[in-house]
Amino acid sequence: MKRTGLFLATVLLLGTVLVAMGSTPSQAKTAFVTIGTGGITGVYYPTGEAICKMINDKKDTYGIRCTVQATRGSVFNINAVLAGHLEFGIAQSDRQYQAVQGEAEWKDKGPQKDLRAVFSLHPEAVTLVAAEDAGIKNMADLKGKRVNIGNPGSGQLQNSIDVLSAFGLNWEKDIKAEQAKAAEAPGLLQDGRIDAFFYTVGHPSGAIKEATAGHRKVRFVPIEGASVDTLLKKYPYYAKAVIPIALYEGALNKEDVPTVGVKATFVTSAKTPDDVVYAIVKEIFDNLESFKTLHPAYAVLTQQNMLEGLSAPLHSGAAKYFKETGLLK
Repeated sequence: MKRTGLFLATVLLLGTVLVAMGSTPSQAKTAFVTIGTGGITGVYYPTGEAICKMINDKKDTYGIRCTVQATRGSVFNINAVLAGHLEFGIAQSDRQYQAVQGEAEWKDKGPQKDLRAVFSLHPEAVTLVAAEDAGIKNMADLKGKRVNIGNPGSGQLQNSIDVLSAFGLNWEKDIKAEQAKAAEAPGLLQDGRIDAFFYTVGHPSGAIKEATAGHRKVRFVPIEGASVDTLLKKYPYYAKAVIPIALYEGALNKEDVPTVGVKATFVTSAKTPDDVVYAIVKEIFDNLESFKTLHPAYAVLTQQNMLEGLSAPLHSGAAKYFKETGLLK
């Protein structure tokens, strides 16, 4: 009996070892990645969801499990990617430029040499929404008004400051600046606690629709003129943009609104494995038309313009795909 018991125990132990050995390869092949986005009412969050959806649908092909994390925005995402807390992040093109150059929030840290670009996404317009009863028709009318300029850690905060400065307005002295999150701004405006807010975002935007659909009537304030030309000369990552008024029936504007903008970009770290980056780029670019159906902001995307607005070095995994397909010489 003792020998029989010993034999059975040995068989059971061997079986357990074999099962464990058999499960190890499949486990080792699975890479878990998280994409840092922004507030859930902006375009960053659904963009992260769209990318993850396409990757997770092919999890058996790529061996990648993708999740999305709502964050405070561009600066947070870049820092979290570089610290290894996130594998990927979405960031404005100006923030990518500043991190690589060691400017703005990275002035004390110096150039962020491990930051890598993967591809660019939708254009983002610096959008200024103002309550009609506040009497704000142009940038000069902002003086003395209560204006939300964006929360610390977001890309839009610096955009707001740049635009205000270009028009001769000091955000600390000439306006009553609030620094709430973009998702909170429409409610603050409709409740009468602010007169206007900036939001750098792709259109259409859920937050902007919320702001234009309330009982308090609002309008988009144009950002145009010689001051914009000066801004574009000073900062190469800005470009002229337009807000399509047809997307917002509740706004008082009758025509498309001129402004300036940047691009949303997909970034990672030099330490992210080539095969993971290559797989994500391949899935998105090989199926771009399907990807474009996932959000109206992607309608203007082409394989060519998704390589524009990138100031960080391309990740080697992304570069491999672009060279294979002839998008990069």
